[in-house]
Amino acid sequence: MSPRASEAPQRVIDAAAQMLARVGLNATSIREVTKLAEAPLGSTYHHFPGGKQELLARATHMAGDKVEALLVELLRDGAVQGLQEFLAMWRERLLRSQFRAGCPVLAAAVEEPVDAVASQPRAAAAKVFVRWQGHLAQAFVADGHAPEQAAGLASLVIASVEGAVAMSRALQDIAPFDQVAAQLLTAAAPPAR
Repeated sequence: MSPRASEAPQRVIDAAAQMLARVGLNATSIREVTKLAEAPLGSTYHHFPGGKQELLARATHMAGDKVEALLVELLRDGAVQGLQEFLAMWRERLLRSQFRAGCPVLAAAVEEPVDAVASQPRAAAAKVFVRWQGHLAQAFVADGHAPEQAAGLASLVIASVEGAVAMSRALQDIAPFDQVAAQLLTAAAPPAR
């Protein structure tokens, strides 16, 4: 059974997020995304009149929304428990993909578009990172960290996880991720009262 045409825009966004995670912003082409999504190329431009920039910005938002929903759910059990489960999820993703899958939000944040236009995907990534930081900071405050410390700790977690994922992908080794995860869990421990 072939995919439904009405689902094509969402399949294209999903495929774009997958490609961002694997090959980055500039290597993600609309032609390859539509092949992966099994969607017609012409209708893709109809649904995304802003072209590649619009599509990748929407893919970045969607990927960010999914992680945000997961974070909110995991953090309900406390910051340390939620962080531990989040790190375990990322560890599994790295191993399952044989270090081929990274974070689409990071890919959108770090690559400058080759066509030198203002980067809609980077702007989307900035919004996503701010939302993630907010949820983490709230959880750290709930665990007893001072608000200023919680905000800094939330930034540390995001930057460290993203960096650890990149290092593990480059080295094709889980050791950097495991080392960073252990340090983050120590840093996130509730302060002594």
